[in-house]
Amino acid sequence: MNDLLTIKGLTVRFHIYEGIAPALQDLDLAIGQKETFGLVGETGCGKTLTALAILRLIPPPGKIESGTIMFNANGGSEPVDLLALSEPDMRSLRGSRISMIFQEPSAALNPVFTIGDQIAEAILLHRPEEVYQQAADAVDQRLANAAGPVSILARPVWSVERRLYRQLARNPESVWLKFVGRVPLVRRLLWRISVEAEKMAAEALKDVEIPDAARVVRQYPHQLSGGMKQRAVIAMALACCPKLLIADEPTTSLDVTIEAQILELLRKLKVDTEASILYITHDLAVAAQICDRVGVMYSGTLCEVATAEEMYGNPLHPYTKALLAAVPKPGVEPSPIRGFIPDPLSLPPGCRFHPRCDYATEMCSKETPTMREVTPGHLVACHV
Repeated sequence: MNDLLTIKGLTVRFHIYEGIAPALQDLDLAIGQKETFGLVGETGCGKTLTALAILRLIPPPGKIESGTIMFNANGGSEPVDLLALSEPDMRSLRGSRISMIFQEPSAALNPVFTIGDQIAEAILLHRPEEVYQQAADAVDQRLANAAGPVSILARPVWSVERRLYRQLARNPESVWLKFVGRVPLVRRLLWRISVEAEKMAAEALKDVEIPDAARVVRQYPHQLSGGMKQRAVIAMALACCPKLLIADEPTTSLDVTIEAQILELLRKLKVDTEASILYITHDLAVAAQICDRVGVMYSGTLCEVATAEEMYGNPLHPYTKALLAAVPKPGVEPSPIRGFIPDPLSLPPGCRFHPRCDYATEMCSKETPTMREVTPGHLVACHV
């Protein structure tokens, strides 16, 4: 399998007054083409931080200190290192080749703009040529259907409008066109751009199975239910056909029925768009349902990676076993994991899980385990 994204030795530290907190430490991770990779673990283990590191959106005082994130942006044989890209180049990838569905849709949507405006903004930023060409085609259609004395007067204006749209489609970064676009009369001629972008936003809402998309595109976030807002956020993330979709616990605030619909929608969209998904969750049942492979995180490190079937059928790391034992099952008393996740400012030596592990040995408290392949595709970082 050709990997779409390969992370090697990723280290993220937060420099705060109390000291230096290593949030991610030497993280290695690979996501294949058209694969759904699940990242699971307790709250605070670094799942969301991994996603933000991929997008280079680590909030201060956090800093990516080492590692590489190789991304096969165009499907070719030469991946690019996201950490080595300039900020303008990285900005061009965010929202186009890599998109993210955030955990809380109400926080991700701006309450003062319509749903259509927010989706159209992403489309105009990353797919301007398509919008301009669509606007030019609309003018062509109007010219072809024009009749009567009014059309005779309007034809010269429509011809100028069409020429502008076609020039924009050929070269959307033209400095001359940007200068001309500041002229009030010309700006009024370009009104059709926002109309066509809104149509494309409505199509994006249809793709995520929102009924009456033409009406919803003009509504504000507060007018939508939780499930509808989540679908709108997914539509925004998929509007530019990304190769990698990062879903950060997208069903946390939804009820079980809507959660099942969103998971089914993500499965369908993955097949339709041939994208890869990094699915972040603390719900092991959801990960088993949607993911091809699963990685278990603990205190900023990966401790086990395997296919979903292998992970749930034959867990090897004590932390993975403890997580599965803590899941409520009919007729079985759940077994909680003793202790707490260690403070990043005072991490235990050796294996970070050893103070809570029932199988810990003396070596576990002295030496940090490295990831090793036990069976084909099943990796585990454990001395036991």
